[in-house]
Amino acid sequence: MGIFGRKNDTTDTTAAATTAGPDLSALTGDYTVDPAHTSLGFVARHAMVTNVKGGFSDFTGTLHLDGSDPSKSTASFDVQMASIDTGNADRDGHLKSADFFKIDEFPTMTFRSTSAESLGGDDYRITGDLSILGTTRPLTIDLEFNGAAKDPFGNERVGFEGKAQILRSEWGITWNAALETGGVLVSDKIKLIFDISAIKNA
Repeated sequence: MGIFGRKNDTTDTTAAATTAGPDLSALTGDYTVDPAHTSLGFVARHAMVTNVKGGFSDFTGTLHLDGSDPSKSTASFDVQMASIDTGNADRDGHLKSADFFKIDEFPTMTFRSTSAESLGGDDYRITGDLSILGTTRPLTIDLEFNGAAKDPFGNERVGFEGKAQILRSEWGITWNAALETGGVLVSDKIKLIFDISAIKNA
């Protein structure tokens, strides 16, 4: 079952009524992303042979969900680039430097959605403008709706998993080093991985 649209199941309406989550009208509304239960991650190929994973710990985000018309749903994120963490202080320092993110000049990465659509079932796609280093380019994210629930503190939550792929050079992040065996130290292709928990605003 999807958050934005569910098809009527005429073959087993009793079971559907028993197992269905919150009504769509209850899920429609404005949500604030919960940073304590959300991860914004990335994966880059290193030295052509392995993957380095990282993420950001300081960010804010909002969602607007429309249960009757997914095209009216929106998302907005602001990420503080100084919060980048790959598990290695030296590497993090290099990523914050002028070779990569130039955080003194460009402290924030932003995403503002421009369109959303249902792909069927629990799958959705959202497209928007991703701004890094003062460059804004379109980004499309595929999302899977993980469900909705009321937590023990009375918060109405929704959850999504998402993934996308970018070429960092398209945002002006071009630093690299050649390998003696051929290839480069850091891949141009970066995988983005999202695990989002958001709380409905009162």
